[in-house]
Amino acid sequence: MTTCWVIYNGSLTSDKFSDQAELIAEAAQNADIEATIYKNNEILMDLKRKLVNPPSFVVFLDKDILLAHYLKNAGIPIFNDPEVIETCDNKAKQYLKLASAGLPMPKTIIAPKVYPNFSIQSSGYYERVLQDLGLPMIIKEGHGSFGMKVYLIETEEAFYEKTDELRGVDYVFQEFIASSRGRDLRVNIVGNDIVAAMYRHSDTDFRANITNGGKASVVELTPVQREIAMKAAKAVNAEFAGVDLLFGENEEPIVCEVNAAAHIRNIYNVTGINVADAMISYVLRKLELTR
Repeated sequence: MTTCWVIYNGSLTSDKFSDQAELIAEAAQNADIEATIYKNNEILMDLKRKLVNPPSFVVFLDKDILLAHYLKNAGIPIFNDPEVIETCDNKAKQYLKLASAGLPMPKTIIAPKVYPNFSIQSSGYYERVLQDLGLPMIIKEGHGSFGMKVYLIETEEAFYEKTDELRGVDYVFQEFIASSRGRDLRVNIVGNDIVAAMYRHSDTDFRANITNGGKASVVELTPVQREIAMKAAKAVNAEFAGVDLLFGENEEPIVCEVNAAAHIRNIYNVTGINVADAMISYVLRKLELTR
């Protein structure tokens, strides 16, 4: 019998993480797959002991890269692949991939590594960034979800405070796309197919994330939006992706970021489309092709 594990992070107490896992597990069970949900800390990474009764595949909803690699090394197909999860979890690394693919994205400068107890405040570097990007700008930490750790910087004082605060942290400076303030598109992709999409907007925040109070509605993507979303997912090699698109001055699509473990409850509520069903169908097709 085909079996799968659905893994999410055990240290996160919000119900939305277990809910995501339950949606996937239910879709698997509906396809006659024996699905088991695990928290990442429920799997002991004992490097001297083989896994007992490993599953046919794993849907990995966490960012525990070491666990993902551990399972992959045991010969288990992982969706998404650990390399994809790692690329998408580090926004600086992700933007390197998107830029290399020639995708439209906000002008981005990756901050240099600065050790916590040291500073480059007097080097002239930050002045160059301010001159290049201007204000307002976005400062975005390398690791963050649901619009968290993304900062709209509107004054030089705030800029220097934030750069001082982020010593020792990976982050990027980014052009602020004013034409997309408080609005974006979320596009869920599975393999070579766009499964669902929604328009998100907020009247109270520069971010459109529903977690931050944004609202969402069904949207019909334009051919260009579809093309850019697909190219963004391909650029990071994601088989499952939640691509966020911004609106340029002429409403042209600009890639904000690609999420490798995009939550699917909100888009299910908005569109009535359960992306989990497409995810499980894709995995079964792929496993059949590789036999």
